[in-house]
Amino acid sequence: MAANGTGVTSPRTPLKSILTEKAKGIPNDSAGTVKAQTIEELHSLQRKRSAPNTPLQGTAGAFANLSEDERQRQQLQSISASLASLTRGTGPKVIRGDPGGGKYQAVSHVAPHHHHIEAPVISVSDSSLKFTHVLYNLSPGELYEQALKYEKGSFLTSTGALATLSGAKTGRSPRDKRVVIDDTTQDELWWGKGSPNIEMDEHTFMVNRERAVDYLNSLDKVFVNDQFLNWDPKNRIKVRIVSCRAYHSLFMHNMCIRPTPEELENFGTPDFTIYNAGQFPCNRYTHYMTSSTSIDINLNRKEMVILGTQYAGEMKKGLFSLMHYLMPKRHILSLHSGCNMGKDGDVALFFGLSGTGKTTLSTDHNRFLIGDDEHCWSDDCVSNIEGGCYAKCIDLSKEKEPDIWNAIKFGTGETLSSLFLDHLTWTTII
Repeated sequence: MAANGTGVTSPRTPLKSILTEKAKGIPNDSAGTVKAQTIEELHSLQRKRSAPNTPLQGTAGAFANLSEDERQRQQLQSISASLASLTRGTGPKVIRGDPGGGKYQAVSHVAPHHHHIEAPVISVSDSSLKFTHVLYNLSPGELYEQALKYEKGSFLTSTGALATLSGAKTGRSPRDKRVVIDDTTQDELWWGKGSPNIEMDEHTFMVNRERAVDYLNSLDKVFVNDQFLNWDPKNRIKVRIVSCRAYHSLFMHNMCIRPTPEELENFGTPDFTIYNAGQFPCNRYTHYMTSSTSIDINLNRKEMVILGTQYAGEMKKGLFSLMHYLMPKRHILSLHSGCNMGKDGDVALFFGLSGTGKTTLSTDHNRFLIGDDEHCWSDDCVSNIEGGCYAKCIDLSKEKEPDIWNAIKFGTGETLSSLFLDHLTWTTII
């Protein structure tokens, strides 16, 4: 959902004008297994076996002639490679489906060209021998069921939204966020006094990554979301989120852009992967750690690791940090802003820190909502990075913020901290 507006001329390098189409009306929203010795070899094999890029419309994908069984086998093989640990050559034996479902579709490490049905061996303690069930790109209804059945503190509100708990953390932990400094990032990122970037080295990142992956592999099931960032098709980023809570999967289902079935078939290797093991703490004695929480980004490996916090907003902001790094390299301005469009095609951008009113201002009932928080301004368009909205619900009123109020319904999620409604995520389709 890219929207166009009028370019702002800079005294040095003028931006191209962005043409717009006049809006015909304002919608009424009030209505209702891979063998390898090292992780690098695994990634290399994964890249060779997957489509390098998601094709545009009208282009035949790399998996176009594959059977459904073979496509799912390759998909599970890709997830198995993503979950591979540094010290073991393969990932877990991944199985598609709910552990409570009775029968499962598995990736065979012995005969990779054949599907077979197996019952899981849960009693085996070594994660390289056990089965890990993959709940892949589930729908909101399926995620509701998982949350209500298995996540303590989750329940339905009177309007149909899912309410849940984020644990001890009810907000982001910027002091616990680290970025790997290496030969490239030491020159490309802002470091030192006044910078929000707190450094860590590659070895420490890998220690935390191993801790997160081992925890995820020890679980009976993991949730995997393959999705996009940025509605501009020429600058779209493919992301994979591996998490252990239905709440996290639903959050990213709303916050990222969901692929069509055809795009998902040709998704291939993700450009960036998040390992969210937030229910498990980091080791506080590990170098660079200042608490049991650690959020680590490695731009070279294209990975993010979350330990010691279940606050879902860490994933959203981690991906925004990624876009702040990637988009300027493409001469695109990434913006922390809300955005909407008027009846005549005029585009307004609302800048501000978190909690300053961007979502409220951008959800003007008399204008088209483009997005409420993260955007890219290129030579061609202003595009929303995200697929949904994220609103604070403290002191929310129907009179002052009707669009946000009316969004509290089935498919949205709310995070409860203590005894008050804290945050809401929802998807808006224009």
